Amino acid sequence: MSSPLLALRHEIDRIDDAMHALLVERGDVVARVIEAKRAAGDVGSAFRPDREAELMRRIVHKPAGRWPVDAPENIWRVILATSTFTQVPYRVHADVSGGETPIRESMRFHFGFTVPFTPASDAKEVIRAVDEAKGDLGMFLIAQAPGSGAWWEGLAAPGAPKIIARLPFAERPDHPTGLPVYVIAKPQNEGLARETIIASLQLERWRPEARAALAEIGAQLVASAGNAQGAQILVAYETNLTSDRLTAALNAAKCEPSRYAELGCHARRLALAPENEA
Repeated sequence: MSSPLLALRHEIDRIDDAMHALLVERGDVVARVIEAKRAAGDVGSAFRPDREAELMRRIVHKPAGRWPVDAPENIWRVILATSTFTQVPYRVHADVSGGETPIRESMRFHFGFTVPFTPASDAKEVIRAVDEAKGDLGMFLIAQAPGSGAWWEGLAAPGAPKIIARLPFAERPDHPTGLPVYVIAKPQNEGLARETIIASLQLERWRPEARAALAEIGAQLVASAGNAQGAQILVAYETNLTSDRLTAALNAAKCEPSRYAELGCHARRLALAPENEA
């Protein structure tokens, strides 16, 4: 074996040892955070979508060198999820209505193999499971199967689970686990990434013009379902809009919203070009 190659392998070993030592050190700091929270009587949620969003933006915008952008994203996601798990053990209830393999791969990419995976038949079952659990997360497809109705109704009550994230955080066409999903948790008062609001509105009637009216003010129609009172819609909009402006746009489209309920929030979507175009 040539000495230059041996020296390079020693250099890799040195870096690996340093990375492992820093990971252990990070774990020690997390343990101190847990103790500090307990001493302060902090019983709030261990999930901090705002801090995660801030970190993930820094990670995906840093030069990745020879690494594909998904690699550091995956590594940091697993570190964060496992750190949270060491504070408060939890499981992820995942919607397998679109097939178990895609949602399982997405869950493992974002939460790793330490956090337990619990399959559920659809979004409604995920919402029920999180509502009945102490501190679990739920994960379900944003695009539910036709005929699912207003599956988001279970998120409307004040004490019901709420949307806290939309994954993948860094979206691009060639993402290895690009399945669009929402993540839900029990309601929390702090640590939320309130950049995009998800809301449900009851409309007196549905009109195709509603989609264009929402798009014109920068809001997105996520889903819709007819009911005895007219129609329910699920809308995503950034916080530079207000609920009043949202309802005004729907009134202008002659849909007359009669009820508004905020179902959660998440970080602003980050769309990346495919790596071969970057």
